[in-house]
Amino acid sequence: MIETIGLLAAILTTGCYIPQALHVVRSRNTGGISLLAYSTLFTGIALWFIYGLFIHDMPLILANGITLPLVGLIIAMKIRHK
Repeated sequence: MIETIGLLAAILTTGCYIPQALHVVRSRNTGGISLLAYSTLFTGIALWFIYGLFIHDMPLILANGITLPLVGLIIAMKIRHK
């Protein structure tokens, strides 16, 4: 049951970045995105991913392993299309 709750949380929190990443890629509009906020978020996600690897927690690994490149893409687009 706890694993299911974790997986559901992972799906929801990871899924929320998909529309943002698609919007940024399609529109090339990053004006409303804070580079500092997304850089801090990226660092936190990377640390959660590493933590998940150490404790062998699949929801943490999956959620952060998918979210990390999505947030990284948004950061890359922000830097490229300032």
